[in-house]
Amino acid sequence: MANPVSRQHKITVCTDCRFTGGPCRPGADLIQRLNRSIAALGEPLDRDFSIAGTVCMAACTRPCTIAFQATGKATYLFGDISPEEDIDDLVSFATAYAKRNDGMTRAAERPRGLNGKTLARIPAALLVSEDIGGLFQ
Repeated sequence: MANPVSRQHKITVCTDCRFTGGPCRPGADLIQRLNRSIAALGEPLDRDFSIAGTVCMAACTRPCTIAFQATGKATYLFGDISPEEDIDDLVSFATAYAKRNDGMTRAAERPRGLNGKTLARIPAALLVSEDIGGLFQ
């Protein structure tokens, strides 16, 4: 695998359950399955994605939670993910997400298994400022 610094896409999985006060076993399982599945796709996808866990994604009522992110692309947050049932749909989404310049997808373009599981789509920020009378707006 390539140096993680060179990877453009990031998949983040919630791996800590605030309700139990301990690790989220489904999150850890999902990371393992995603690593195997993305690696099986081969180049260039296996070199383009980093997959990691995080402590809390604040979607505790919709576990297991996963985010797809990339610079200049929309960020997606999915919840109610089953490591066993949703892995193929997540890999399919990762493939499509990597191909889109802006990362934006309509609900109809996402794998059926992810229907109703999209918690958020956050468009990439475009920051523009202009100097108007010495003030930036």
